[in-house]
Amino acid sequence: MKFKRPAKIESGDVGARVGEPPQEPLPGRGRRHDREVEEAPPEAPIAWRRAFRWDLDKTYLDTEFDTVRGLLRTALQRAEQKRSIAGAPALVREIRSSGLHRICIVSGSPRQMRRVLEHKLRLDGVAWDEFVLKPNLSNFIRGRFRAMRNQVGYKLPVLLEGRGRVPADCREVLFGDDAEADAYIYSLFADLLSGRVGEATLGEILDACSVYPDQKAEVLERTRSLAKGDVVDRIFIHLERRSPPARFSPYGRRLVPIYNYFQAALVLFADGILPALGVLRVAADMVTGYGYSLAALGNSLQDLLRRGYAEVGALTGLANAVEQYGSLFDVFRPTKDILLAFGRRLGALGEPGALQPPPPPPIDYLSRLDDVRRV
Repeated sequence: MKFKRPAKIESGDVGARVGEPPQEPLPGRGRRHDREVEEAPPEAPIAWRRAFRWDLDKTYLDTEFDTVRGLLRTALQRAEQKRSIAGAPALVREIRSSGLHRICIVSGSPRQMRRVLEHKLRLDGVAWDEFVLKPNLSNFIRGRFRAMRNQVGYKLPVLLEGRGRVPADCREVLFGDDAEADAYIYSLFADLLSGRVGEATLGEILDACSVYPDQKAEVLERTRSLAKGDVVDRIFIHLERRSPPARFSPYGRRLVPIYNYFQAALVLFADGILPALGVLRVAADMVTGYGYSLAALGNSLQDLLRRGYAEVGALTGLANAVEQYGSLFDVFRPTKDILLAFGRRLGALGEPGALQPPPPPPIDYLSRLDDVRRV
């Protein structure tokens, strides 16, 4: 069976520049039986350099859904009451500001929350290009109860479908959390694109994950149709549940467990993806908006170095940027003082040598199914 790429869809101000007043969304969305997609088509084709794919709950939003009470509170919250995780909005804004990168949001939240979630993102000054929500109500009515909680059967087809919307040479960076099976799903997605996981193994994985037959057929067909290449640069897993980083070591150094988004910004800077000023803006946002201190920033860097991300140690360019752009933060004292002090710490580190992460090790996905079942 063939799956056609959906037609272009008009939506609201998802492509609006940061700072513009929010507008009401225009009608028009793409819907499948197992998800809802809203996409803002560009005026002309864009040769996206990278696609940044973000989960929402516990990755971008500080959401509580581990208890019935928390789930109800989350469902009833207004946009103004929802809390973003420190540094996440600033990082998305900095990524988006270059105009080179596509922002894709893949959320397990029900599509009935679209208006509230869109409003929250606009309040944060965040623009996006693609927004996918999960129609749990539809799944419930149709008796697809496994689909309501099954992450593999939902996210993997969405990721593969989204991959079909970008050029074959477009790189990928993915953001998730340790509260769900994001590490497993994102790594599997990456290894399907690279060709490391074959069709027979993929079929066994999908059967073991109890996906519905139509979901399995879609994943197999989309995997066959996509160009193969080692295109996933990084997978960031926000340690919302404070899982030990060593738990993710079988997935290789392509996957970076992070405690906060300053750490993600540092890695992206070391990878040559995020400019120095972008890192400083993320840090300034975390200091002014979330109470981060010099000690917290320094500890975040030291933690990355201690866990073997040696390329993050080559940050002399960032230390120079603190001196160069420090005047931009004059009105945000003590933010400027904290950033300058952090820059001096970076200078003292020297440059131990930048290292590119080695290719990810072979991952035995069938033996790691507990990573899916434990959530």
